[in-house]
Amino acid sequence: MNITDPATSAFNLISSSQQKASQAAHEIATLPVDEQEVGKPEDFDSRSALPALLSLKEANLENQAGVKLLQTDHEMKQSVIDIFV
Repeated sequence: MNITDPATSAFNLISSSQQKASQAAHEIATLPVDEQEVGKPEDFDSRSALPALLSLKEANLENQAGVKLLQTDHEMKQSVIDIFV
């Protein structure tokens, strides 16, 4: 069993969440917005945006978790340094 550095895990999580957010934002941006906007009204279904919005929220939460992991790793390393000093 390999134990990876928490910072590496955090950076990987942040990177994947950024990719997920980018993909979800692209999906949202390409959806028709309103009946008066470009596209046929019969093609518009507000429920079609739901999966992309949920993916965007998931990416946000993953990003926050990655940042928290980095902060915790930093605090842990500072504590170790303080113990030895």
